[in-house]
Amino acid sequence: MEPKIGIVVCGFAGDRQFVTNPYIQSVRYSKGLPLVLPVVRSDRLIREYTGLCDGFLFCGGEDITPLLFGEEPCRGNGKTDITVDLYQIRLLKQILCSGKPVLAICRGMQILNVACGGTIWQDLSLAPGHTLDHMQKTVSRSEASHRIRTERGSLIREYFGPQFTVNSFHHQAVNTPGSGIHVSARAKDGTVEAIELEKYPFAVGVQWHPECMYRTSPETRTLFREFIFRSRVNL
Repeated sequence: MEPKIGIVVCGFAGDRQFVTNPYIQSVRYSKGLPLVLPVVRSDRLIREYTGLCDGFLFCGGEDITPLLFGEEPCRGNGKTDITVDLYQIRLLKQILCSGKPVLAICRGMQILNVACGGTIWQDLSLAPGHTLDHMQKTVSRSEASHRIRTERGSLIREYFGPQFTVNSFHHQAVNTPGSGIHVSARAKDGTVEAIELEKYPFAVGVQWHPECMYRTSPETRTLFREFIFRSRVNL
């Protein structure tokens, strides 16, 4: 039996909730059963989502409302939707109580950090020192943009090796890690590129978009397959 993977919606486009297709395909190609989880306000339904699925994928999307990590909005902060933010944070906290696997991508990684009490840079222009251009402008989203270095002993090091080249589509990033959050990869400019939740079976966040690199990167396929494998043990 394939593990049921709850893919949390990216957000709203008008009156429609959406998930972009590469997330669904990456789960499917990795032998998971993708189930899209729309935004709901009900605590009961959030508990039902948590019980229904064996693993959870948090996707990219818009910016996070600064008040939810204790800050006022700064220059460079983009479009936000507090309804989506609150839903994803509530769902993620419920999932973390269950011990079920979580793979969090781009905004999803930032949501994981905020749910654990951490903060994010509202815009990388606010971070100290010189930063790379983390919003690449290539024709294809599968193309690589910059290198990252992984930390010894991390799952990211196990899957990607000591150095790896990633794509990049973000202007926000993890600032202060939340409780139990371990930084497992950084870019050359110090920007946090991956996090893991310590003393938890499997909760990994990556700042790049591995779903767009699935066809071209064996390391990326390893990440998704390991996530699906960890979800399978919950069956």
